[in-house]
Amino acid sequence: MIKPPIIALLGIAFVFAAMLVCAEENPALPRTATEGASAGDPAAVTDAWLATVPQEALDKSDAYFEGGYWLLLWNFLLAAAISILLLESRISARLRDFAERICRGSWQLPLQVILYAIPYFLIVAALTFPLHLYENFLREHQYGFATQGFPSWIREQLVGFCLTIIGGTILLIALYTVFRRAPRTWWVWATAVVVICLFVVVLIAPVFIEPLFNTYKPLTKPEIRDPILAMARANQIPAQQVFEVDASRQTTRVSANVAGILGTTRIALNDNLLKQCSLPEIRAVMAHEMGHYVLNHGAKLLTYSGIFLAIGFALTGILFDAAVRRWGVRWGVRGISDPAGLPLLALIFGTLLFLATPFLNTIVRVTEREADAFGINTSREPDGMAKVALKLGAYRKLNPTPLEEFIFFDHPSGRARIRMAMDWKAANLPAGKSSPLETPLPHDGH
Repeated sequence: MIKPPIIALLGIAFVFAAMLVCAEENPALPRTATEGASAGDPAAVTDAWLATVPQEALDKSDAYFEGGYWLLLWNFLLAAAISILLLESRISARLRDFAERICRGSWQLPLQVILYAIPYFLIVAALTFPLHLYENFLREHQYGFATQGFPSWIREQLVGFCLTIIGGTILLIALYTVFRRAPRTWWVWATAVVVICLFVVVLIAPVFIEPLFNTYKPLTKPEIRDPILAMARANQIPAQQVFEVDASRQTTRVSANVAGILGTTRIALNDNLLKQCSLPEIRAVMAHEMGHYVLNHGAKLLTYSGIFLAIGFALTGILFDAAVRRWGVRWGVRGISDPAGLPLLALIFGTLLFLATPFLNTIVRVTEREADAFGINTSREPDGMAKVALKLGAYRKLNPTPLEEFIFFDHPSGRARIRMAMDWKAANLPAGKSSPLETPLPHDGH
């Protein structure tokens, strides 16, 4: 007899596969789109920009990005299968029993969580490593986006894993303290704990975490640095320097960010952006990143995350209690405050997050579109924005279907971004100029 959790996973996989059919219905871009394009027709100009991409490059980009849809599914199914394995085999219960035998006394909870969490993270990492290796190393090299050798890559993965163990264990100690002290309202306090942890990560990441993986040095080219700082001053961003990141030793992708809060704010762009893009393109990218800062997207996304976490934890609590009543004895799970229930907690919450993917992506995509609008008004570089959108199109599908973009895109598609730039270009008036359609105000002689 097939167990209910497996039936649920198969149902999710079937629905996900049906969604992917929509991705295959997108018609090919017209390769003669440049014909008839004019500055006054944003739609035609957008097609003209997209038509400059060779079909071979377009096919490669589509294949890479659409493959990511399946990886989203495989990662979810693998994580779910690992959770079910740990529960059905009672490995999780044995880890809990081992921790309880070793630790007794007033400090038993933190130490028990530590003794449970470390082997748990090790088991999960070992079982997910083959897919992680394929997705983040082999596949990136296959498509020509990775520049890093295996020894250097695996060293960085180990550093990241150590950070995960440290941060994850601290988070679990806090959560299980909440579970035991507030068995009825734990979902409220758990939300607060996770939001605080996210805030701390945002605060310390630019100073303590990111330098572990890359070298940051002041950008010394005044022709690039000074226009960026001018835009920062105009938008009251408290930064006195622009930093260059040596990302080219890991990837060919272009990126930049304005990150940090409470005195840790930093403007940074990677060296790929400097090597691959012109000054108008760099201005467009940096203005977009400044938009995130000026529009308080960090605080807004943290607030949205808190709302989704509260809903997710509340639903998780209901489903968790129902599952323990049904299978708790077989799994050796006593309740929400039992560390042995962590795989069940991960299974339920992970499933809810997976199902909420379109809504989470939409929230991020809306903030990215707001940053695009801010960026183009700040940089006044519509052609630069269009060129960058095409460069990003090397690994992000340029012309998805609307449903495809809603489900899978956490950024606006290349077509949407170029269309915004061309709409702005067609409608924008040079500073100090008036439209011929505008009627001057009557002069009253005073």
